[in-house]
Amino acid sequence: MAVISAPHEYNEEQLFVDLEPIMHRSLYLKCEGFNFAGSIKLKPAAEMVAAAEREGLISSRSILVESSSGNLGVALSTIAASKGYEFLCVTDSRCNLSTRRLMESLGSRVHVITDPLADGGLLGARIAHIRALCAADDRYVWLNQYQNANNWIAHYRSTAPAIAREFPELDVVFVGAGTTGTLMGCARYFREYPRPVRVVAVDSVGSVTFGAPAGRRMIPGLGTSVRPAILEPSYVDAVVHVDEADAVRACHRLARRGFLVGGSTGTVVTGALRWLSENDPDGNLTAVAISPDLGERYLDTVYQDSWARDLYGDDVLDFPEVVGNTAV
Repeated sequence: MAVISAPHEYNEEQLFVDLEPIMHRSLYLKCEGFNFAGSIKLKPAAEMVAAAEREGLISSRSILVESSSGNLGVALSTIAASKGYEFLCVTDSRCNLSTRRLMESLGSRVHVITDPLADGGLLGARIAHIRALCAADDRYVWLNQYQNANNWIAHYRSTAPAIAREFPELDVVFVGAGTTGTLMGCARYFREYPRPVRVVAVDSVGSVTFGAPAGRRMIPGLGTSVRPAILEPSYVDAVVHVDEADAVRACHRLARRGFLVGGSTGTVVTGALRWLSENDPDGNLTAVAISPDLGERYLDTVYQDSWARDLYGDDVLDFPEVVGNTAV
């Protein structure tokens, strides 16, 4: 029995989904959406706030501020409500409406950026807005997930060890690349692991994180228009870029088997299956992919057929139905 007094004290770490019956490939999905913030971002949010408290950066007059496409904003809203802090989330027009409402329900303020910078896009504009706020008012405390080492430390201490405990013979782990906190925490942990574990980053087409050209990205969570400062590419064994249309197809395929997952999960699963098909055709490797959140926050986007077809074409949801092991 788990008994807690604050929402960030609970994370479900032992839930994995065997995707082989659905995807016909041995792949285990670590589900991170079962906590009071609804995503993996509760871990770095708690770690960054705790570190700021230890360092004396937060006082009774402070206003926490962070740039987020959604999930970290909800996580920080959850923690701020629990601790009695003010919080302002600076997001952009791609943030799901339900996510914005969640933050506001928790007592946070939300500022939506609509105009991208010519060099830096919407993320660059969000960061520029925060810098201006902090320069004008010393009450603002920017946690800065893009440079804050506690972002990846949270996953070094929790996410990666949890995978290792359940899969001691792990061969490869697939991690989505957003701020790269989860990626770097897992990569640093498995670099020190007693057996070789390959760490594969999964990124969105249009993201500049690993040097690819910038492009349109409509699904929040993965990808950046400004390379995160905490990224150390030397820790990553491979990078797979996934088109958003393929991510949407993966989400719908999983949903039709009862697993409603977030857009980032569709991206990670697609990238993992592609890499395994090319590098492990016989299915001998023990592979785990990380699912950052569940799908309820994407009902008006990824799971809205008209939204998907308007953005990605009429055939975006055309894929074989899978019954048992048979495509029909």
